[in-house]
Amino acid sequence: MRRVLLLGGTGEALRIARSLAHADVYSLAGLGKVPDDLTCRVHVGGFGGGHGLAQYLREQRVDLVVDATHPYAANISGHAVAACRMMRVPCWALRRSAWQPGPGDDWRFVRNWPELVTALAPFARPLFTTGREPLAHLHEIPEHQYWTVRCLDAHPGNARCRVIGERGPFKVEGERALFDACGTDVVVSKNSGGAATEAKLDVARERGLPVILLQRPTLPEADRAFDDAGALLEALCAWRSAHRR
Repeated sequence: MRRVLLLGGTGEALRIARSLAHADVYSLAGLGKVPDDLTCRVHVGGFGGGHGLAQYLREQRVDLVVDATHPYAANISGHAVAACRMMRVPCWALRRSAWQPGPGDDWRFVRNWPELVTALAPFARPLFTTGREPLAHLHEIPEHQYWTVRCLDAHPGNARCRVIGERGPFKVEGERALFDACGTDVVVSKNSGGAATEAKLDVARERGLPVILLQRPTLPEADRAFDDAGALLEALCAWRSAHRR
């Protein structure tokens, strides 16, 4: 049987993983919850860079790699393409479309943490939805600011920061309540795309609040790219059918 290695960690990846066969492998970095309802094998942790991944592909006799990692997981996407080229294994990628600003949106793009700090200077109550990165900077919070940081898992905050451990999808009603409770005056986000976490942008638009967005990294070109999980699943089904002949 042909073996698929799915690099995941997103909601779309989990949807794809639920279609995999017993011999296939679903790979997770280990930061989130490991699903216990899958037929396929689950690999938790890294591979040791591109060369380590190439060795894994060879040892496990992987026939197809599907990169369905987060749009900001540039390192693993780069390792996937490099390893596949080394081993002459096809690499497919789910490349989720970025969000686009609408009429009245006040979106401000930054490239890195120093630019983000500068952009945040006029505000008092930022809501961070960028993952764990702000946790490394809790000792740097300016005296005039109080941060709310939402990430996958709960972590300690401090006197000027509340950390919320929550997983999407999020609804507009819940985001409105969160903005009210935190006094949010600016939203900090990655331009992740997808519907699961878009509600915060809807609420920011309703309230005329600015959104500071970290620019997307440039990802390597895969052999095939898909903009939604449904199209990728259809292609995967066709690929399996073709290789059964």
